[in-house]
Amino acid sequence: MLRIYKRVRRTLTHSLLAVAATSPIVLAQGLGNSPYSSLGIGELYSPANVTNMGMGGVGISNASGFYLNLQNPALLAQRRRYTVFEVGLVGQSTGLSQNISNTEQSQSNVAGNLGYLALAFPANSRWNMSLSLKPYTYVNYNTRQYIAVPGTPYTAVYNYTGRGGLNKATFANGITVTRNFYVGAEASFLFGNVTNSADSRAILDPNGSTDLLVTHLNRVNYSDIVFKLGAAWRPKLNDKWILNLGATYDPQTRIKAQQTDIYQQTSLSGLAITAPDTLRLNSNSKATLPQQMHFGISLEKLNHGLLVGVDVGLQKWSEYRTADNKPGGLVDAMNVAGGVEYTPKPASNRYRDLITYRAGFQYNQMPYKIGGQTINDINGSLGISLPLGYNLVNHVTLSLVAGQRGVLTASQIRERYVQIGLGFSLNDWWFIKRAVD
Repeated sequence: MLRIYKRVRRTLTHSLLAVAATSPIVLAQGLGNSPYSSLGIGELYSPANVTNMGMGGVGISNASGFYLNLQNPALLAQRRRYTVFEVGLVGQSTGLSQNISNTEQSQSNVAGNLGYLALAFPANSRWNMSLSLKPYTYVNYNTRQYIAVPGTPYTAVYNYTGRGGLNKATFANGITVTRNFYVGAEASFLFGNVTNSADSRAILDPNGSTDLLVTHLNRVNYSDIVFKLGAAWRPKLNDKWILNLGATYDPQTRIKAQQTDIYQQTSLSGLAITAPDTLRLNSNSKATLPQQMHFGISLEKLNHGLLVGVDVGLQKWSEYRTADNKPGGLVDAMNVAGGVEYTPKPASNRYRDLITYRAGFQYNQMPYKIGGQTINDINGSLGISLPLGYNLVNHVTLSLVAGQRGVLTASQIRERYVQIGLGFSLNDWWFIKRAVD
């Protein structure tokens, strides 16, 4: 028991240090400035861990004895004796472009944050559990718009800014029902806040000394429990191949929200002209998150370290409702991903034979429609895992994703991005009954 206690304490200490080291980045910028994060509850983080990132995010049907899978709770049941602790870090470089008055305007930004902290361990031979903490969405945008005031020689300027995001603390379970059939469920505490502000002024004074700024601040705090169900089947096709099938379902959920709305007039220097007008303060309401369904299929070659998989996801974002119970202007989304994973000789004692290589692609039809056109996101990925430590059961994983979202048209904003993921998987035996002669 003392040995187990020391390991738990060491793991929690490392977790807290990782959170402390990365949380200022998470709160400050998410994955950088994205105008699309102004829609809905913000940009969704990928549910894949760094390992799955390298193969297109494929992870609904495929599990591993050395890595955690955070996408399908049923796959926890395929883990056996090892307890695993994982940390993932994600960084992204983004280039934004838009055509404004037939001129291409561009900007770039770089950001990074904590991807996830996760711990999984066996409860018994048929039941595995996991605990995880990860960001769920982020909001980070800052845009400006100039519009001529009709019937006057003046121009109005509008500034829109958003910050914040939601996080998930998850408890998941995977259970072996029969030899090749598994079910799972997870409950997540969803929490966080999103602040959107908009200010406007008419440019009457070129120096701005007499112009008034009207500001509207809206802040929504979210906190509630959401659920996910999963299932997986792993039949053996013959002496060489295994078929993996998986599915997950996130039901539509109403989550608690508290809203605050404030209006105020100030000078451009920030001097208050009028007292803040609080329209509502921590007003209770509920937002609606949509149902989501994901399906996966993969083929695995026994004792040869080869896996090929495809995932398909459907998200009913047209069901989304804001905290005011209004449509959020989103449309249904879908995604298709394919990936391959290869370890040259899994049973070898040579180090180079145990290195795992991955590649994949992903097509995402986003829940955003701009100017009547749906926004698509297409990317490709590469990944590599290097074994470390005693018996080479620990791994450090590096994944690279490059892609483009949107196209350069009159109404759309084009985002080109490169995302890098760095993950650490630490495996050990925790719950062992030792015999003493």
